[in-house]
Amino acid sequence: MRVSNLKIANFRGVKAADLYFKGHTLLIGGNNVGKSTVCEALDLALGPDRLYRNPPVGEFDFRNAGYLGEDGKSPVPIRIEVVLTDLTETVARQCAANLEFWKDDEKRVLGKGEIDATNQPGIKSCLRLVTIAHYEPDEDNFVAKTVFGNQIEGGEDEARSIPTAVKRSIGFLYLRALRTGSRALSLEHGSLLDIILRMKEVRAGLWEPVRSRLAALNPPIDADAGELGPILDEIEARLGEYISTSGQGRSTRLFVTQLTREHLRKTVSFFLSMCNGEVPIPFQETGTGTGTLNILVLALLTFIADIKKDNVIFAMEEPEIALPPHTQRRVVDYLMTQTTQCFITSHSPYVIECFAPDGIMRLMRDENGTLMGTPITLPVPMKAKTYKSQLRRSIAEAMLSQGVIVVEGLSDQLALRATAPKMEESNPELFPLDLAGVTIINTEGDGNLATMGGFFKALGILAFAFFDRKGRTPEQLSEIVAAFELAKEITYTGAETMLAAEVPLSRQWEFLEITRAEDSDNSFGIPALRPDEANLKKLAVSVLKGLKGEGGAARLIELCAQTELPPTIVEFLSSVFKRFPRPKRTVPVPQGTTSPESQAGVAAAATAAVAAVDTVQQTQPEDKQ
Repeated sequence: MRVSNLKIANFRGVKAADLYFKGHTLLIGGNNVGKSTVCEALDLALGPDRLYRNPPVGEFDFRNAGYLGEDGKSPVPIRIEVVLTDLTETVARQCAANLEFWKDDEKRVLGKGEIDATNQPGIKSCLRLVTIAHYEPDEDNFVAKTVFGNQIEGGEDEARSIPTAVKRSIGFLYLRALRTGSRALSLEHGSLLDIILRMKEVRAGLWEPVRSRLAALNPPIDADAGELGPILDEIEARLGEYISTSGQGRSTRLFVTQLTREHLRKTVSFFLSMCNGEVPIPFQETGTGTGTLNILVLALLTFIADIKKDNVIFAMEEPEIALPPHTQRRVVDYLMTQTTQCFITSHSPYVIECFAPDGIMRLMRDENGTLMGTPITLPVPMKAKTYKSQLRRSIAEAMLSQGVIVVEGLSDQLALRATAPKMEESNPELFPLDLAGVTIINTEGDGNLATMGGFFKALGILAFAFFDRKGRTPEQLSEIVAAFELAKEITYTGAETMLAAEVPLSRQWEFLEITRAEDSDNSFGIPALRPDEANLKKLAVSVLKGLKGEGGAARLIELCAQTELPPTIVEFLSSVFKRFPRPKRTVPVPQGTTSPESQAGVAAAATAAVAAVDTVQQTQPEDKQ
């Protein structure tokens, strides 16, 4: 069983989304674009325990907290629709009266009047589940339910919630990043241990014997030991002045629990002994770190997956957190081989390389809140070998960016990286490229510029090219220009030649003197006296090429003042900066503050508040949108 289609409306940061999936899917994209929102939406619709929360959703689960219409009274619902295909026999039998039909090539559910098409090729039975959440004015609370899609045509209010047994048969599991650990190891309702007990059918009768034994402890805590007894006696005496207590002996007691099943669930802790001879201690106190906690949680999830071998749909956020690369790959490999479908969010190249290109979906959200998913497709000229060889060191980072600068050599890459921060420092109006999500990648002169540009263009990523003059035909240059937002062919045959031509001679000689002092065996032949201009430039080119792997180009740029930076690079980067302007913050002026002095005071206070919020946000975990 797998999810083929997910529609989202008015949920979190998403106003509307219509996403299609083939199988195992890696969700990538910038921070707050909506990766976690997709997982949360699946959990709302498919998770067996998600809607048991009270309330199941809150104010900020609605887009822009918009749970009421413009009249301030009419509820505006969250609506999530999931289409499941390749149904298991169990689910098909449980939901026989609610099955519909999915047309694979058109990616849609057949509508009324299309019953004759059900026998055609590419038509398969499907189950459509719709979750509706809204504000209930009479209860002053939020409510939600999941219903069969074919039942809501008569009105959403009339449709009944689907049985919990159906959701359990679907087998959806969701591991949130850094938020599942401690609760997963408790026995609260819906925790991983609780799910295992329920699935193994060993939960019945568990709590009554435990509760009875704790109640029978005599004394539960020895109040007469030490100085505790007299204190309790004093408390009882003071209580007696206000309330009447009866019974023989002490009327107050101390128990280790409230002796209720619910409190026992919250009290029970998972203990672990890490070495022989050590006393078991609560797992979260073992000092084993987030990575080990995540692995333990994953171990519980694999236990659940093995219990339901025939069907598990698994969503997992950021498996790379606190895990080394080999463990990241092991986790992903397990999910892709032992589950019927998995959804993973990640920023890790080690995770990205585990997926085939068509299993990766790049999410983008426009200013209107429409979330779009673009599957990765390799352009016809790009060979799979090229994609795989450059994925980890360059393509993966670029796929996660908002913009990418493509160069053909290491010196070009280092020179651009070193020049951009100097331009940013000297001009506060420039928005730093790192913050704008712009990365610089190096194709190592493989002649693949146009193909790379087309690849990123298809993903909606602004791509820029900075390349040396070579023997390209006009047709080849036209292909490169068409593939990029901006393509800059420099007038030099290499970055080293450009730097020698455009960086002041005094800075070149300073760079050579520093290199000579570090060159103990005089391998570069740098003389003690400064040569003439022609020989100085020739020597600089030779040394820059020799120090390419050690970052020679960046070291030379770092010696330059703002006015000494290479004009060719400055001109190119200035054009890139223009595509990523610094976000503007508007400071609203409250009504009644009409004088310039009062407006200035309000604006200054608001600006200070914004700065304070920015400072706090930089230290807080990312909000999930």
